[in-house]
Amino acid sequence: MKQGIKIVTIGGGSSYTPELMEGFIKRYHELPIQEIWLVDIEAGREKLEIVGNLAKRMWQAAGYPVEIHLTLDRRKALKDADFVTTQFRVGLLEARIKDERIPLSYGMLGQETNGAGGIFKALRTIPVIKEIVEDMRELCPKAWLINFTNPSGMVTEAVIRNLGWKKCIGLCNVPVISMLKEPACIGRKPEDLHYRFAGINHFHWHRVFDRLGNEITADIIPHINENNGGTPQNIYQADFPLDLLQSMNLLPCGYHRYYMMAEDMLEHSIEEFKKKATRAEQVKAVEDRLFGLYRNAKLHEKPQELEKRGGTYYSDAACECISAIYNDKQQMMVVNTENHGSIPDLPDDAIVEVSSLISANGAVPLAWGKLKAHERGWLQMMKAMEECTIEAALTGDYGLVWQAFELNPMVVNGTRGQKVMDELFIAHEQYLPQFAGKLQALKEKGIAPQDEVVKQLLRDGK
Repeated sequence: MKQGIKIVTIGGGSSYTPELMEGFIKRYHELPIQEIWLVDIEAGREKLEIVGNLAKRMWQAAGYPVEIHLTLDRRKALKDADFVTTQFRVGLLEARIKDERIPLSYGMLGQETNGAGGIFKALRTIPVIKEIVEDMRELCPKAWLINFTNPSGMVTEAVIRNLGWKKCIGLCNVPVISMLKEPACIGRKPEDLHYRFAGINHFHWHRVFDRLGNEITADIIPHINENNGGTPQNIYQADFPLDLLQSMNLLPCGYHRYYMMAEDMLEHSIEEFKKKATRAEQVKAVEDRLFGLYRNAKLHEKPQELEKRGGTYYSDAACECISAIYNDKQQMMVVNTENHGSIPDLPDDAIVEVSSLISANGAVPLAWGKLKAHERGWLQMMKAMEECTIEAALTGDYGLVWQAFELNPMVVNGTRGQKVMDELFIAHEQYLPQFAGKLQALKEKGIAPQDEVVKQLLRDGK
């Protein structure tokens, strides 16, 4: 690869961008970056300028000769890029509010990556990632695409399996949080332990070993419900049933609470909904405060407040992944990549989230082996849900969305499920052109969101 790396970040106006800059700055000795292009759309122009100016100040303070470019012209930015990172949100946080509030208005979890909301986030996002891949084929055909746009697993699967762009790796911060937080629960340091992960994005399990190869998963399980037990800040910490986990002898992803503890998670989410304080609304408040900090012309580092945003470590993982590819590190990371038999219970070309070795050739997944009946059944159902969602996003098939809803355990099927689905279609109409025919039919039937917060967002054109 040529010296003088060009990196393009799509969704450059994201509140996470300062963490991305921090990660590149601390790796400058191993990543000779020449230019970084931060790309956004017209609706994100103001945020791009605010966070872009902070990025420039961060590099100036670091003393490295890196050019920072801000643009709304994606094609101009992509020309001859070496790495492209994606961190965009179609419809901004207002779309996430709809994803969460509409299902909750019917007593159902929306959950922005796993539930009904996650399905609609994928429907909005996958057509955009398709356009990005088409541009990359023309303008930077040798570039790596490092995706941490959620739902990361589905977006990465669309890129690799459906669109055929093999030079793609998907990332998530949840495994990173587990590996950083869990060791202290048993008086260890992260470097003392060896982790193995397997599953799909936001639906994986892991095992833990010491440096002598002894499995110590059972030692960590009793600590999983502690405050620093590895649960991301954005997930309500309902207690996992320890007897179940001990029977499995596996540590679940924090998002498994939405399945194992569905009633508790729903009750908590409905309480937040009634207070107009869903997670989406909390995140918007945090982001508003962050951009207030970013405006300060004297600020030249990532503010501590960013850790409250929920996605901390995403960006740093992206920087490490890029370095591992560029420097052929053979580094162990947990990533979304092609299965290639690592989990025999899923197709070889399915995208899984597994421990992998990252080198100049990309990700090589480590074999996990067959899952037991309980985990196998859950995982195969969730992967089928993802496949239906991806195909629906690319084809505009309303029936496939309904199939995804039927497979999703967070969705209450029947009349309520269809009402939620149809209201979400109407609420996100401007981002779902592939469903134009069905949307017209729904409008003719008088379908409209009933939640007052969502109604106000639509009246405001958001």
